[in-house]
Amino acid sequence: MILHSLPLFVRLAGRPVILVGTGEAADAKKRLLDRAGALVVDESAAAALAIVALEDDAQAEAAAGRLKARGMLVNVVDRPALCDFTLPAIVDRSPILLAIGTGGASAGLAAALRQRLEALLPASLGTLATALQAARGAMRDRWPDSADRRKALAAALAPGGQIDLLGTDPDVDRWLADRSGAIDGELHVLRLRSSDADDLTLRDARALALADRVFYRADVPAAIVDRARADAARIACDAVPDTAMSGLSVYLEMQR
Repeated sequence: MILHSLPLFVRLAGRPVILVGTGEAADAKKRLLDRAGALVVDESAAAALAIVALEDDAQAEAAAGRLKARGMLVNVVDRPALCDFTLPAIVDRSPILLAIGTGGASAGLAAALRQRLEALLPASLGTLATALQAARGAMRDRWPDSADRRKALAAALAPGGQIDLLGTDPDVDRWLADRSGAIDGELHVLRLRSSDADDLTLRDARALALADRVFYRADVPAAIVDRARADAARIACDAVPDTAMSGLSVYLEMQR
């Protein structure tokens, strides 16, 4: 499955961004750019990004054409067909940022999703992220193998885990001090009853999201294999692997 856009987080602090237009839509974009620390400049300035917030269709298209001709990536408010990039709805749990985009299909839907996530995610999530960043060295010392480290962290952050990200008091230091339980290699065999990736069970989807490597038979659809995280190894094979490996391996086959 091809992504309609590649989500990116761009650091704009101190960098110029062109904003063309006035009025409510332009003011909203300026507030967002100010929040990101960008320098909002007019069309005559040099910049890599530009936002056009003009109500008149012809004027908006003309402005976008001029800016694109100068090599800029352009967002045109309410005109997704003219956009090189879109601006997502944002959930801010600094340093965690969640960006929700619909490819311009519905800003209202993105806003509704943001509101749901705002209610779901605790304010302490940013504190947990900062604690995990500070603990990187300690985690490497305890689990030198990256696959073991990834599995230990995934288990700790999972529902009911020692630092459950939705828990009431996730304590990273306490988790690292707990020496109970070793990290071994694990293999999950998933026999798929459907070729539709949307029919994956929650357990199956979670296993793919956490897997270090995915083994799959030739008849497994690419859309399902692609549900694995981007850096997981993908290995085509005809049978369940018989070699033990560290971390989490998933074997996919269609149920017969």
